[in-house]
Amino acid sequence: MLPSARALRGEFRPMFTLAWPVVVAELGWMFMGIVDTIMVGRLSPEAIGAVGLGASGYVAFAIFGMGLLLGLDTYIAQAFGAEAIDECHRWLLHGIYLALLVSGPVMIASWAAAATLDRWGLHPRVLELAKPYLVTVTWSTVPLMLYAACRRYLQALNLVRPVMIVLLTANVLNAIVNWLLIFGHLGFAALGTTGAAWATVLSRAYMAGALLLVIVWHERRARLGLFATSLRLDVSRLTRLTRLGVPAALHMTAEVGVFAAASALAGRLDPISLASHQIALNVAGVTYMVPLGLASAGAVRVGQAVGRGDGQGASRSGWTAIAIGVVFMACASLTFLLLPTPIIRLFSADAAVIATGISLLAIAAAFQLFDGLQGVTTGALRGVGDTRTAAVSNLAGHWLLGLPVGYALCFGFGWGVRGLWVGLSVGLVSVAIVLVYAWSRHVHALAAAPAISEPQHGPL
Repeated sequence: MLPSARALRGEFRPMFTLAWPVVVAELGWMFMGIVDTIMVGRLSPEAIGAVGLGASGYVAFAIFGMGLLLGLDTYIAQAFGAEAIDECHRWLLHGIYLALLVSGPVMIASWAAAATLDRWGLHPRVLELAKPYLVTVTWSTVPLMLYAACRRYLQALNLVRPVMIVLLTANVLNAIVNWLLIFGHLGFAALGTTGAAWATVLSRAYMAGALLLVIVWHERRARLGLFATSLRLDVSRLTRLTRLGVPAALHMTAEVGVFAAASALAGRLDPISLASHQIALNVAGVTYMVPLGLASAGAVRVGQAVGRGDGQGASRSGWTAIAIGVVFMACASLTFLLLPTPIIRLFSADAAVIATGISLLAIAAAFQLFDGLQGVTTGALRGVGDTRTAAVSNLAGHWLLGLPVGYALCFGFGWGVRGLWVGLSVGLVSVAIVLVYAWSRHVHALAAAPAISEPQHGPL
C-alpha cells in the first residue's frame, strides 16, 4: 500500500536532509576510484584496466567485511529511535570489534587472489600492473573496516555531515598523493599504478582516523556517556550483529563480486574492451552512489521509525527514499543516452575505447532505473531488519541468471564485452522486481500493526 502524495511530501524534507550528505559521501567514495582511473589513464589503456581490475578484485573481498557491519544500521538506528543511547554505544563498540576481527581474513583472501592472478588468463601487460596494485591496496583493510563501523554509527545518529566532509577531504588527499606517486613529482619515485594503490591506503587511513576523532569530539561535547561504556566483549551481542550482517555481506559480495567477475572475464578480451568496461563501470558506479546513499538514509529513517513504534512512518520513509531514487536514476539514464561521448572522453582519448564505451553506456542507460530500485529498496528492507531477502535475490539474480547469460553472450555468441553488460542488466532487473515485491509485503505487515508496543533492537 503506497502512502498518499501528501504523506510522501511530508517525509521528503527530513529524508532529503539526511540523504544528501550521505549521497555526497558515497560520491566522494566513488570519485576516489574515478580519479585513480583518470590519472593512470595518462599512462596507458593497460593501466586503466589493471587498476580497475585490481580495485574490483580487492573490493570483492573487502565488501564482505563492510557488509557484516551493515547490521549496525538496524541496531543503532532502532536504539536511537527508542532513545536508548547506551545501546547505541554498545553496538558501536561491538562494531569496532567485528571490524578488527574480519580484517585479517579479508587481507589473507585478497593476497591469495593476487597470488593466483597469473591463472586468470589476463593480458600479460595488465597482469604485470594489476598484481602489485592488488598486493599494495590490501594494506588499507584495517582502516577501511574501522571507517565503515564509525560511519554506520554516525549515520544512525543523523550525524552525516562529518562523514561527507571526511570523504571530500580524503579525495583531495588521494589526488595529491596520486600526483606525487604515480608520476614521481617533487622528488618522489614514479611508481605508476602502484603509486595509485599507496594513495588509496593513505586516504583510507585518514578516513578512519578522522571519523574516530569526530566520534570522540561529539561524545565529549554532548556528554552522552560513551566513555563510561564497558569494553567487555559480549559474545551474544557480537553473534546477533554477525547474524544480521552475514546476509547483508553476502548480498553486497554477490552484487560487487559479479561485477568483479565480469571485469575478470573482460580481462580475457583485448585491452581496449577491458579499458572500455572499466570506464563504463566507473560511470555507472557514480550514478549508483545516489541510490546507495538513499539506501543508507532510508535504512536509518525506517529503523528509527520502527524503534519508536511508528509502523506507518517506517512505510512512508521507505517509499519516499525509493521514489527519490527512481526519479534520479531516470535522469541518469537520459544523460547516458544524450552525452555518452563527452563522458567517455573524460577518461580516454583513444578512439577505439570511446567507440566501445559509448555502446556500453547505452546498455547502462537501460538498467539504471532497476539498479536504483534494487539499491534503495535494499536499504528500506535493512531498516526493518530484513537482510536475507536481498542476499538470496542477489545471489540468484546475478550469479545464477545474469552472469551465465553474460558469459554465453560474450564468448558463446561472440558479442564481446557488450554481451557481458547485457547479462549484468538481466540480473539487475530480476533483483529489482523481487526486492520491490518483498518491500511491499513488509509495508502490508507494518500497516496491519501501526503501533509497535516495544522498541525493536533487532530484525522484525
